[in-house]
This record gives sequence, C-alpha cells and structure tokens, in this order.
Amino acid sequence: MNFKTPYPKPHPLNPDFPQHSLNPKPHTLNPILGFTFIEIMVALGISIIIGTFALVFLNAPKQLERSRNTKRTADVNVIMNAIGQNMADNRGIFTCASGSLGASSTRMAIGAGNYDIAPCLAPTYLVSLPYDPNAYNAHWTSVTDYDTAYGVSKNAATGRITISVIYPESGETISVTR
Repeated sequence: MNFKTPYPKPHPLNPDFPQHSLNPKPHTLNPILGFTFIEIMVALGISIIIGTFALVFLNAPKQLERSRNTKRTADVNVIMNAIGQNMADNRGIFTCASGSLGASSTRMAIGAGNYDIAPCLAPTYLVSLPYDPNAYNAHWTSVTDYDTAYGVSKNAATGRITISVIYPESGETISVTR
C-alpha cells in the first residue's frame, strides 16, 4: 500500500530519497527525522530539575551546617551591635553589673565561670539574646535563665571586644572584633 500525497515533497535531508518510503504507515513514527527541538528542551529541563533535587538532598547535612554557621555569624554581629550601643550610651566604655570583660573568651551564660551579659543588653538593646542553634543546652528563657554558647573577651592592650562562636561546624572560625 502506498500513501503518496498528490504533491510529493522532497525529503529535507536528502531530496533524492523516495517520498513513499518516508512513512509507509501513517501510524508509525518516522525514524529519519529524529527529535524536535521542543522534545530535547523538555528532556533537558527535566534532567536539570532532577539533578538539582538530587544534589540538594544528597548534600543536605552540609547545607544544614552552612545555614547554622550563617545564623551564628548573624548572632555574634547582633550581640556585638548591642555591646556597641551600650558603649555609645556610656562614653565608649562597656558597662555591666557583671564587671569588666576578661582577656580570655568567657561563655555568655548564667552560672559560675560564665559572664552574665544579659542584664546589660536585654531588654534595653536586645529583646532577647541570640543563642547557638545547635549547641547542647543553649537557650534563652529570660535574663535570669539563658546560655548563648557564645564567648566574649576584651583585649587589654587594644580595648577591642571579641564575640566568638564556641562550637562552630565544618571547622570554621566565627568571630567578630570591634
């Protein structure tokens, strides 16, 4: 059976190719023409979407570490800005009922061996003190019940204050000095 059109058109790739052999059965695909541009773009788009999801889900723990370290960086900057505001209100000197800052990094928390900084910053400069998102026992309940899991120190020679993260992830060092 031959399905010739009344006006046969030459094949786009080979004009000498007989028209009747291009598609002898109207319900079959034409293997000579290949894929269309749209088909290739759809396949490429689906591949990119699947690859992106696989990359994100396969590397989820690393992404979570990075997001927690980003929060820690923001937290130490917030605390440092509050300390700066305290200093601006007190003629350049950080004043706190807990006394002066030590030369070595001291954890900002309630309890022996820690530096109780919350009454000096909250609620005047901060509503609440930020705390490490993944450190054991880090929390904020009130000025009398908190543990930031961040450290604070003051360089005696330069007078510069440093806020540092005690438990960063991925081996990063996160601190702010002003």
